[in-house]
Amino acid sequence: MAAMAKTIVATGASSGLGFELVKQLLSQTQPYKFILAARDTKATQTAFDGLKYDNSRHNVIILPVELNKMSTVKSFAQQTLEKLGQDKIDYLMLNAGTAMEKSTDGKGPFGSKWSETYLVNHLSQHYLIHLLRQKLEESRSRIVVVSSGAVRMVTATSTLEEATNAAGKSETVIYPATKFVQLLGAHWWRRQLQGTCQVVAVSPGLIPGTGLGRGSNINIPAHLPDAKSIPEGAQSIYAAFTRDDLPEDPEQIFLTSWGEWWPKDVYALSLDKSLQDKWSPSMEQIEKEEGVTA
Repeated sequence: MAAMAKTIVATGASSGLGFELVKQLLSQTQPYKFILAARDTKATQTAFDGLKYDNSRHNVIILPVELNKMSTVKSFAQQTLEKLGQDKIDYLMLNAGTAMEKSTDGKGPFGSKWSETYLVNHLSQHYLIHLLRQKLEESRSRIVVVSSGAVRMVTATSTLEEATNAAGKSETVIYPATKFVQLLGAHWWRRQLQGTCQVVAVSPGLIPGTGLGRGSNINIPAHLPDAKSIPEGAQSIYAAFTRDDLPEDPEQIFLTSWGEWWPKDVYALSLDKSLQDKWSPSMEQIEKEEGVTA
């Protein structure tokens, strides 16, 4: 009897770790259906076509999105639901990330008050969960949030708003702040979806060469003793798909690149529920602030 296809909806799979993970899964005998968000759909399609995977077993659908523009996130969600039909979402992978900051005039993309990095790393993907929530709950999906050890660089939460608004700071300040806020959102969604969906945050480790820091001042030297290859980083993310030993404590959410569940004291600042609430706006609030129309 043929295995049932598993469906993965993903951001951040056009290159780097996300692309590598999809590449690895396309080599499996387990069938997969991928619905992938991409800024450049043509280039992404060409890249996947170049893998020459078995398209009688696997299905790769690439849909357009600009994660700094919430109206396109809404369009992506609508198209995703249309493509799914009655099928469920087995996994939602939120892997898109950037460390590049374009704002020089105190304005974010498309007039947003937020920085490019914040919109991409947190708000757009938080909004996407809102948009897919009903399907995710019906599917009892696992949501994999690709985080970073950089969250430890945030030592005072009072600076988050200043670090994430469009006036912004340097990339070395904005990136850890936005990844910390992303982790707040992961905690918030784990609370909201308790009993229906599993939410796991995971660090792929220090991975040089992913393109994350392209155009920014962030660079991960390849010679660092803890540096991992892109295939190794992809395997760390895949572990968050498959691990069935989730801790009983719902606040112990973070899987490390060395395969351990991080103790809560490492990310204790992110456990503040009032802070999680503050940085997890409703769908309606996001649409109002970002000018998304029906």
